[in-house]
Amino acid sequence: MAELQFSTPQPPPSRPLPFREDCWSEEATSTLVDAWGRRYLELNRGNLRQKDWQEVADAVNLRHGHTKKARRTDVQCKNRIDTLKKKYKVEKARVSESNGSVTSSWSFFSRLDCLIGSAVTAAKKAPIPIPLPPPLAVPLACRKPPGGMVVQPVVLPQKRPSPAVDDSYFRRNYSAVAAAAAAEEEEEDRSEDLGSSEETGGRRNGEAEGMRRLARAIEKLGEMYERIEGEKQRQMIELEKQRMQFAKDLEVQRMQLFMDTQVQLEKIKQAKRSGSNGERSLASKLNNHYCDQF
Repeated sequence: MAELQFSTPQPPPSRPLPFREDCWSEEATSTLVDAWGRRYLELNRGNLRQKDWQEVADAVNLRHGHTKKARRTDVQCKNRIDTLKKKYKVEKARVSESNGSVTSSWSFFSRLDCLIGSAVTAAKKAPIPIPLPPPLAVPLACRKPPGGMVVQPVVLPQKRPSPAVDDSYFRRNYSAVAAAAAAEEEEEDRSEDLGSSEETGGRRNGEAEGMRRLARAIEKLGEMYERIEGEKQRQMIELEKQRMQFAKDLEVQRMQLFMDTQVQLEKIKQAKRSGSNGERSLASKLNNHYCDQF
């Protein structure tokens, strides 16, 4: 009896570990952080645009993109920075919860903390204090001198009273001054009235001259329009005459052609009639001659 042989199952071949094309080395990540940090600070810690990310990718590829797989795009650089930010937040929370007893061993923690740390964000968001204007005067504190001496306040010298002015001169000459002022004011009013009347007359003369010029311009425009309309009517009449003459000539030619056609047809009919009569007479003559022979 044949022995049954059992084949032991072979272990499956080992598969190679998956390799991500977008994996970043330590040196490439350091270059990325430097390039992004410089651009981030140039934009006053603002968001990078697409062309900024492209410049960051060019800086990384310049040093580490020697092969096709090692080259990075702007999207890969942005995703890598987002990943670093998330890891920084985790490390920052772990350090903050330990109250300083734990320090992060991550090599990029200090560099990211200088760029996007809480102290930097708070300083960025903190309002700028507005300096107050300096005081106009500093009050001096009243101090009691030593020894119990009382300092008497300094009395400023008063102004000397002005001597009484005799206003009799003004009273005596008040009427004369008032009369002179009234006469001067009347003279000024008269000159102003004269100037205003001259100005008004000049303005009226200017307005009248302007109206006359406007009337002449309107009259010339009317004459020009009348000439144009008359010329247009004459041209229309001339065109109508030419059209009627052309129609008349065309009708005459048509009638002449019709008459010529009728004459030709009549001639053709007469020729046919004369030809048929000659043939008949010739046929009768031949017939009579044949009968005479027999």
